[in-house]
Amino acid sequence: MTPGPVEGRRFVVTGRVQGVGFRLFVQARARALGLTGYVRNLPDGRSVEAVAGGPGPALDELALAMREGPGGSYVATFEAHALVPPPAGADFTVRA
Repeated sequence: MTPGPVEGRRFVVTGRVQGVGFRLFVQARARALGLTGYVRNLPDGRSVEAVAGGPGPALDELALAMREGPGGSYVATFEAHALVPPPAGADFTVRA
């Protein structure tokens, strides 16, 4: 993938996305795409948030992957919002 200008996005998914490996799935996809940021469970017990930075096409690919999720998950809603500035850092991590 050709690097482009760095953008930032915040994604929130709800449904059966906690306790099914969703965060590790997102982390693996984001790292494979060369993105920075983090993914975490939200305290409501049914939502996951990801904050990612990188080229727009890579963020689009992450969004597509998050809409589907790993086996055993079910995405009921998906939100994406531009994030300025993009997250700083050199890696994509899982937060508690």
